[in-house]
Amino acid sequence: MALKLYNTLDRKKEVFKPIKDSEVKFYSCGPTVYNYAHIGNLRTYLFNDLLKRSLNFLGYKVIHVMNITDVDDKTIKGSVKENLSLKEFTRKYEKIFFNDLKQLNIISPDYVLRATESINEMVDLIKILEKRGYAYKADDGIYFSISKFKNYGKLAQLEKSKEKKERIKNDEYDKENAQDFALWKFWIPEDGNVFWNTEIGRGRPGWHIECSAMSMKIFGSSLDIHTGGADLIFPHHTNEIVQSEAATGKKFVNYWLHGGFLTMKEGKMSKSLGNVIYLKNLIEKNFHSLDYRYMCLTTQYRMPLSFTEESLISAKNSYERLKNIIKEIKSDGKENKKYLNEFQKAIEDDLNTPRALAVLWEIVRDESAEGKLETIKKIDSVLGLDLLKQEKLHISDEIKKIAEEREKARKNGDWKKADEIRGKLRGRGWEVNDTKEGFELRKI
Repeated sequence: MALKLYNTLDRKKEVFKPIKDSEVKFYSCGPTVYNYAHIGNLRTYLFNDLLKRSLNFLGYKVIHVMNITDVDDKTIKGSVKENLSLKEFTRKYEKIFFNDLKQLNIISPDYVLRATESINEMVDLIKILEKRGYAYKADDGIYFSISKFKNYGKLAQLEKSKEKKERIKNDEYDKENAQDFALWKFWIPEDGNVFWNTEIGRGRPGWHIECSAMSMKIFGSSLDIHTGGADLIFPHHTNEIVQSEAATGKKFVNYWLHGGFLTMKEGKMSKSLGNVIYLKNLIEKNFHSLDYRYMCLTTQYRMPLSFTEESLISAKNSYERLKNIIKEIKSDGKENKKYLNEFQKAIEDDLNTPRALAVLWEIVRDESAEGKLETIKKIDSVLGLDLLKQEKLHISDEIKKIAEEREKARKNGDWKKADEIRGKLRGRGWEVNDTKEGFELRKI
């Protein structure tokens, strides 16, 4: 068996071979901290976590680096709007972001690098690009000349036009705009007090140079895996490749992996479309954050995932039912090689989580299987669902009162009424079990 991953660069599944045996250099694009991350953004971070857990499961040592974009067009505009310093503004949303990751049971990266703390590395990289003839100075900044790079646009499968291209200063732009992009932006009054006095001028970095500089800060010129959402293929990852490879003369990334969009009825979830949902919104509706994690696992990471409240309710019910069944399984100290092999095959097939979940359900339901609990533990080390963690159930006063009425009827020998109340509780999603000490309630 061998791990196969879909490489966006070549548009096909490829056998994974790290640069260094048993060690994986893994870089994931982190958030731009100017607002809450919506659940579409969070799906990408769940995919990153799944990838890292899978690599660990398969015996690799993973070194994971993630950046925080805490200076760009959006963060500067947001800090001005909220009348906060750039640092105060971005740290506020950075804290919210990491709290969301914690609730989703996402393992923290080994290195978290802020753009504002890596300015020197960016300046050094831009100076190399200038020296090699790939960067030029204009009146408003320093730009990368895409005409100088032979294979510009390969990742996004773009064709370079022979027409004269103009420069584009904005960090993000449309797919048709294959243009020279800003590496360094000279200070303008709208930037306020956000600037750095450097050898290449007074100003701030463009968005794209940030990730190249921060990945090289830890990994050097080349790394194994780089991930992000599908929306980053162009321009961000396309520009990362050219500026990195132009500076080093070496292949920047061997495997590019991209997470699919979370879609709504209106299309892709997007702040610009105003159809965003945040994790806190789901929790306010009495969903558990891991209900959403389970839902994401039902679709392979690079496929579009259609979000509806009905699909989340279905995931919630499946997840709770799974935990309730597992709660009753006792350990025999063994592992089940048959089911572990089936699970490994699913994971090695480009992180096929729908099949992996099916294997989990198969062993859970297999009454004759040995080694169930230890095998489930190993499977859950990848899926990250906390399947063996039993949280204290929140039981409303109303449900408690109904259950107490049934207990009273049972003690009085009124079995008909007790059965009617049991049915009433089931209708509200609760099962009541009688014990020597009284009764206990559990979700169904």
